[in-house]
Amino acid sequence: MRNKQFKITKVVMSVRLGDWVRKIAILACLLLLVSCQGKNQLPNNEAQVKVARVVSGQSLEVLGMAEQPNLISQVRLVGVDAPDLRQRPWGEAAKEQLEDLIGGAEQSVTLEFDLEAKDKIGRTLAYVWKNKVLLNEELVKQGNAMFVGRSPNHKYDQRLERAQEWARLMGQGIWNPEKPMRLTPGEFRRQNL
Repeated sequence: MRNKQFKITKVVMSVRLGDWVRKIAILACLLLLVSCQGKNQLPNNEAQVKVARVVSGQSLEVLGMAEQPNLISQVRLVGVDAPDLRQRPWGEAAKEQLEDLIGGAEQSVTLEFDLEAKDKIGRTLAYVWKNKVLLNEELVKQGNAMFVGRSPNHKYDQRLERAQEWARLMGQGIWNPEKPMRLTPGEFRRQNL
């Protein structure tokens, strides 16, 4: 009986020792993986891309997303509703401001993603950063776009809402009291399908 207890104790101890060895090996592997990562890598919710072209005041075509660096991807700025290009002069002004903020084609920008990655027509939804400036916010602040919160992407809603209030108070762009935009971009698009 004593011999059986000794064998059981020996088996239990070897199993416990095996568990410890396995845990230490896993920890060592994790530490090795973390130490091998590059220091300049972006967080998982960001991507560095090159702008192929500015389509409008609220959308871009970019290169460098995913595994195919030469594939052009459509990007829609989150929280921004810019005037349609046919909504003159505001649509063209929004597009020109976005082009100026980016600095032209082939410029690098950082895309930051929120909870929902794509819109209903397949465009990537993102906050666009250039030189630590949130371009979505700048468009709204200069009165070239409206803030429109879209569920579930709300990370910068307060910033965008404050930017819109500032643009309104200052009479910037679409909020200019002498030449205001009469229809919101959404209303204009519905009337001009």
